[in-house]
Amino acid sequence: MEKGINSYILGKFGTGQGDIRRYSPLVLAYIGDGIYDLVIRSMLVGKGNAHVNDLHKKAACLVKAHAQSEMIKALQPELTEEELAVYRRGRNTKSFTMAKNATVADYHRATGFEAVMGYLYLKDEMDRMMELIQKGLEALGNPSQKSHPVGMGETERNRDEIRGIDD
Repeated sequence: MEKGINSYILGKFGTGQGDIRRYSPLVLAYIGDGIYDLVIRSMLVGKGNAHVNDLHKKAACLVKAHAQSEMIKALQPELTEEELAVYRRGRNTKSFTMAKNATVADYHRATGFEAVMGYLYLKDEMDRMMELIQKGLEALGNPSQKSHPVGMGETERNRDEIRGIDD
């Protein structure tokens, strides 16, 4: 079995990893935010050379709390019991910060989404993490994905921003 990125990094720096199940949901969301952002940036850069400002705008559209909230709403039926428990812990945790331009509900759901991403990353379950991200992007109507269902309740402006990723 091939090592995941996390195991590779920890091995190179000679550090171990504690029991992931005991990690705070905010720690899971912290690392999940970073790995999800890296996946989105990699996806965008993989499409070819572009102006950095354009890449930033496209990435910001997909990593904002509202987009993550919509993704996790669509993904909930796909989650295992274990993933659902991590999501609920992340969603329900008390946070002392708030995303600008996000509702409280969107922010809580996005924190749960990021916690699931962090959990899967720390478990080296990259295939599962990528599967969920792909399905979530499909649910947003991202044209770079295989199917394009209409997004679940996002505004026309948000839908246009998301579809602009292939521009």
